[in-house]
Amino acid sequence: MQYRFVPKNGDKLSVLGFGCMRLPLKGETVDESRAIKQIRLAIDNGVNYVDSAMPYHMGESEKILGKALQDGYRDKVKVATKLTPFMLQKPDDMQKMLDTQLQKLQTDHIDYYLLHGLDETNWKKLQGFGALKFLEKAQKEGKIINQSFSFHGSLKTFKEIIQANDWVMCQIQYNYLDERLQAGTEGLQFAATHKLAVVVMEPLRGGGLAQRLSTDAKRFFDDAPVKRDPAEWGLRWVWNHPEVTVVLSGMNDENQVAENIKTAKTALPNTLTPDELGIIKNVADAYRRLLKVNCTGCQYCLPCPSGVNIPNNFQAYNDLYLGNPQQARNMYAMFLMGKMTGIRADATLCRKCQQCVERCPQHINIPTKLTEVAEKLDGVKTEEI
Repeated sequence: MQYRFVPKNGDKLSVLGFGCMRLPLKGETVDESRAIKQIRLAIDNGVNYVDSAMPYHMGESEKILGKALQDGYRDKVKVATKLTPFMLQKPDDMQKMLDTQLQKLQTDHIDYYLLHGLDETNWKKLQGFGALKFLEKAQKEGKIINQSFSFHGSLKTFKEIIQANDWVMCQIQYNYLDERLQAGTEGLQFAATHKLAVVVMEPLRGGGLAQRLSTDAKRFFDDAPVKRDPAEWGLRWVWNHPEVTVVLSGMNDENQVAENIKTAKTALPNTLTPDELGIIKNVADAYRRLLKVNCTGCQYCLPCPSGVNIPNNFQAYNDLYLGNPQQARNMYAMFLMGKMTGIRADATLCRKCQQCVERCPQHINIPTKLTEVAEKLDGVKTEEI
């Protein structure tokens, strides 16, 4: 395993971190035993940074991670979890959330505690709640070790947050499609100049850059002199940046764990050639031309009070244009219109309540996009074959 150092505390972290937002499922719930095995497999192979949050898997992620870290595994890793603004109604809720997380994780301290999903609105809310003083108090009590934050806002807000506190780490969305989205490359470099470790989330955009490339995009990888699958290309692009400390992967398959660990051993900074970077740029340009909605499948928008599975609707909508339209229509009919499950979760159920808009890290106008999904995929147009 390759390791990189945290500038402000000297922690030696694996460049591959295990993100617990997309654990393996059995039906609609997490396959707990399989998730625990995968987390431990990663740790046994050198991964020493694990990341979760209260909203992941409707509150189950931290609980399962806590179980996975029993039997001596807790001592082998740095644990990160988050203080989630949209789950807080009043300042006292911050302490309640932290205490609940410590209990779920079965630990007496959290190594990296992040203010979660900050943008201008959430940052102002947490400032009003006295979040920085709360972090300082929790740190003095030994309940958290390092003050950190994750981010989904504008570059301007990102720089303001970095300059507002003595952070140890930040977490940003970054991949070859999002060089100028949110913090982007400029934010990555700004954080590094302020000696912050940088953890990268969504390196493959929820699997979209690994599994849902169009034929036009994928052909650039297929024609490359060096043979790598799309996931390896995407991860290597992120690790090529020396400012990146850890890349989180939401691994939910044993093969993914093994493949990502293998890549992490050799994906050193500044090792991609100009030709290889050109290939990746061509893929990004081809992908971007077809993408209809900028959704990464993070599920922060859920649960929807009307029962819409928003990420799956957007995935079907994008897939309609990414190379296999009939499959997209079939999946929409079977799993979203309820032909197989008997339960509807399709776009036409949206009542435009706006709750999802407030939660979306990508700032998507979700009701408007769901209207587009319904226009393209609903009704007779989506009869299963």
